[in-house]
Amino acid sequence: MIFNFVCALSQRVPSAVYKVALRMKPQVVFVLGGPGAGKGTQCAKIVEAMEETMQTDEKKFRFLIDGFPRNEDNLQGWTTVMDDKADIKFVLFFDCGNEVCIDRCLERGKSSGRTDDNRESLEKRIQTYLQSTRPIIDQYEKKGKVRTVDASRGVDEVFTDVKAILDKEG
Repeated sequence: MIFNFVCALSQRVPSAVYKVALRMKPQVVFVLGGPGAGKGTQCAKIVEAMEETMQTDEKKFRFLIDGFPRNEDNLQGWTTVMDDKADIKFVLFFDCGNEVCIDRCLERGKSSGRTDDNRESLEKRIQTYLQSTRPIIDQYEKKGKVRTVDASRGVDEVFTDVKAILDKEG
């Protein structure tokens, strides 16, 4: 009798766990940093890693949102629409000095065709980032939800740290 109960329970538990997982809110990671900090480069690598993880565990409910929220209006809009639908797991903050960011963007501009990859535009974009996006990062920092990566290093070095954070955060 106990054996039958254990067998029946073992067949129902995975199903019950899966049903609970379906009711869970998706976990969101905001990716923020200044222009040229490497958000796009690292997000491409993170997506590859996430796809590998999802192939082995299709019940993962995580989303990566690159470059959002950029300002208080974005954050308020997110909170109004998504607060009860998704949990912000953390903010992945690519911290990089302004001059490094400018140099990277100027180098990228040589082949990207982006018209805003010039020094004058970049200095304005960095000021906008400092005035609008940095306060958002500070808000999440106060909540203990910022994971900072030194993005001034090479792509592979940065990704090693990113991977360690993602592995630690589950």
